[in-house]
Amino acid sequence: MAKTTKRKNALGRGLGALLDDSPSTSKGIISATPSKSSGINEIKLEEIEVNPYQPRVHFDEDALRELSESIKTQGIIQPITVRRLAENKFQLISGERRFQASQLAGLSAIPAYVRTADDQQMLEMALIENIQRENLNAIEIALSYQRLLSECNLKQEELGGRVGKNRTTVNNYLRLLKLPPDIQAALRDKKISMGHARALINIENVALQLDIFKRIIQQDLSVRKVEELVRQSLKEKELKDTPAENETSKEIAGLQGKLASHFGTRVQVKSNGKKGEIKIPFVSVEDLNRILDILDMK
Repeated sequence: MAKTTKRKNALGRGLGALLDDSPSTSKGIISATPSKSSGINEIKLEEIEVNPYQPRVHFDEDALRELSESIKTQGIIQPITVRRLAENKFQLISGERRFQASQLAGLSAIPAYVRTADDQQMLEMALIENIQRENLNAIEIALSYQRLLSECNLKQEELGGRVGKNRTTVNNYLRLLKLPPDIQAALRDKKISMGHARALINIENVALQLDIFKRIIQQDLSVRKVEELVRQSLKEKELKDTPAENETSKEIAGLQGKLASHFGTRVQVKSNGKKGEIKIPFVSVEDLNRILDILDMK
């Protein structure tokens, strides 16, 4: 029982609320073939199918082989979690790495907790369990967060509580999904780091993002160097945009001065670069007639 309590505490509040790892007498556990260990069942590998909601799409083959060798010598230290689909048919909720490594190790059965869960609970369990336990890459984490928001109808505040992260951290991961596919793929494959990606996010121009990204790959640039390049690019853009805006303002100010002198009153000129308006105020009927005389409209 102490071993079960220790595992539950390690899961964090989010998954702990979904997965109750208490003994098989607890609510929500369906009995399979009970083993001597309370709450844990020995299930044949051939009776288990993989989780269609698995957020991890890439499993490192070398790491799987290492885990397989460990299982051969040490056995399965941490049971997987499954749900029952039918008699002698189960589906993974969590633990696909252990499941695959057990197959490589030649095991015929694996210790497992059997839980009840509908499809949405399956998705939420799988996503949260993987985020908290597996070494997901940044894009897989971002996609998992996005799926929890969209498919499990969670708000960002709720999501942060489920995965034990603050809202800023969650938002930083979600922003990665706005990067071009080439940069996302490089982050997924660990060709660039999260720091590189977060620096590139600050650039709105996709062409410039890709240009700096290529330099990161070709020149093996550090995160600090990329941050410097981004600051320099943003500064250059600001300097490039400012003269044109200043020039337009000077032209409008000059035109207002000429019109004010011509009409003998303050004149307002507004323009967005393509269209605008000119306002000539008057203070009396006599003043209006004076302006009309200047316009030769009487």
